[in-house]
Amino acid sequence: MRRFSQKNSLVTLNDINITPLLDLAFVLLIIFVITTPLLEQGLDLSLPEGGVKDRELQKTDIKTIDVSNQGKYVMGSRPMSLSEIEAALTEAKRRNPKLVVYIRCDKKTAWEHPMALMDRLEQRGIKDYSFRFSPSSR
Repeated sequence: MRRFSQKNSLVTLNDINITPLLDLAFVLLIIFVITTPLLEQGLDLSLPEGGVKDRELQKTDIKTIDVSNQGKYVMGSRPMSLSEIEAALTEAKRRNPKLVVYIRCDKKTAWEHPMALMDRLEQRGIKDYSFRFSPSSR
C-alpha cells in the first residue's frame, strides 16, 4: 500500500484549460464572418459615369458664420446682426460668385436661428451653404 503525505494534498492545480474558451472564440468569429455581409442594407448599383466634377474651393471662397444657442451671429470673429450678415454676404457674393457659406451652430441652438439665416441667404440668391460638424469620434 502506498502512503499519502499531507504535502501532496496541498498541491494546487496551476493549469487552466482554455480549450472551451478557444472554441467559443472560433464559433463567434464564424458567426460574425457569416452575418457581416447580411448587415449591409445598400443596393447593388452600377452608377453611370459623367456629371460635373466638384469645384475646388479656395480659402477666399468660404465665409463661416457661427450661431450661438442665444441667437448671436459671428462672422469672421466679429459679432454681427442678421441684417449685417445678410448685407455683407450679398456684397461678398457680388464680388465672388463662387462664395460658399459654412454655418456652424452650437449643439443646443434652437433651429429658428440657423433657419432665419438660411432664409435670408435664400432670399439674396445665396444657395451654396453647408452646415459644419465636428468629426465623429466613433
